[in-house]
Amino acid sequence: MRNRWLIALSAIGIHICIGSVYAWSVLTRPIMQQMGFSLKQTTWTFSLAILFLGLSAGFLGSFVEKLGPKKSGLVSMVFFVLGMFGTALALKMHSLWALYMFYGVIGGVGLGVGYITPVSTLVKYFPDKRGFATGLAIMGFGFASLIAGPLMQYLTTSYGLVGNFLILGCAYMVVMTASALYLKPPVSISVSDDKNITRMNRGMTAHDAFKTWQFAALWWIFFVNITCGIGLLAVASPMAQDVVKMTPAAAASMVGIIGLLNGFGRIFWSTISDYIGRGYTYALFFLIEIGAFWQLAQVDSAAVFQGLIFLIISCYGGGFSCMPAYLSDIFGTRQLSAIHGRILTAWGIAGVVGPVLVSWLRETTNSYTLTLYFFSGCFVVNFIIALVLKHRGKIAAKTASIKTI
Repeated sequence: MRNRWLIALSAIGIHICIGSVYAWSVLTRPIMQQMGFSLKQTTWTFSLAILFLGLSAGFLGSFVEKLGPKKSGLVSMVFFVLGMFGTALALKMHSLWALYMFYGVIGGVGLGVGYITPVSTLVKYFPDKRGFATGLAIMGFGFASLIAGPLMQYLTTSYGLVGNFLILGCAYMVVMTASALYLKPPVSISVSDDKNITRMNRGMTAHDAFKTWQFAALWWIFFVNITCGIGLLAVASPMAQDVVKMTPAAAASMVGIIGLLNGFGRIFWSTISDYIGRGYTYALFFLIEIGAFWQLAQVDSAAVFQGLIFLIISCYGGGFSCMPAYLSDIFGTRQLSAIHGRILTAWGIAGVVGPVLVSWLRETTNSYTLTLYFFSGCFVVNFIIALVLKHRGKIAAKTASIKTI
């Protein structure tokens, strides 16, 4: 019998490694300077990684369920580490297409498989605290940039870009392998939890869940939350400098705190959701974001600007961590990894749509104001959908009676 806290630590280990993708911006300028690539060309590497994260999670979710967490974790390690080593080769060759293939496509597949691998297992070890359990793992993904960012900067300065990816690839291989080898579904729990474990292993198949309107509604609100959040992340620093005249140094410090709030928001909101329910938690997210984006379009104070940004980012992170628990509330955990994987296709698409949408609106209107008002309006729609899900979203699963929402 595995120790559930060590299972949680293993999940965090995998997510901290793959979550380093959020620190890509640290490498953007060095890659542009040394490789001669443009900003757009370099940024597309990150967009491809997020796109293939979502696509691989969506199409390989059933594969992850069949393999089990240990083998899936090892598959994730192989793809992600191969992506890191291949990126080193691509940079040595000065090949943009090899960079896209290794970091964006191959590394992206490792990201997608690794992201969904520990979630279903972890939920089963914490049957009465599903939000807290998924928040623990996904918090690691949010916090990763705080560790990887400074580390990448140091390694690039000391050993060069190629050395950075080789060293990190070796480190990630060790951590992800050790974490994956410890992952194992629960065989039995204490007598008091037997009924919970039995219930938590029941539910709908991914195929049946995919055909419900509840799945479509959850996909949409997830897509909107990520599109607006990642769009804001893409322009947070320049917007702070343009709108409220923050210095580049102050804007950089704000970005660092954003990473912290992104991580803390994941564990905070997912834990809250265990007490007030996932339906009300998402409704609260969207209510907060309606007001925050609306006020952000009018603010002229640096302090208020940062406060609103931090509030939005905490909800952005919380949207990730609460989703697996919400899916288990509605559909059960029989094929949670597969269902979660299909929901994550929203992340892959939003990772491309968000930054492109913000850039297009900024260039078209020469202002961020319309973009922020538009985002506020999107969350009005999300708020309505969240309330409908809360009050009309319960499903009587075909294979079992599941306690929902």
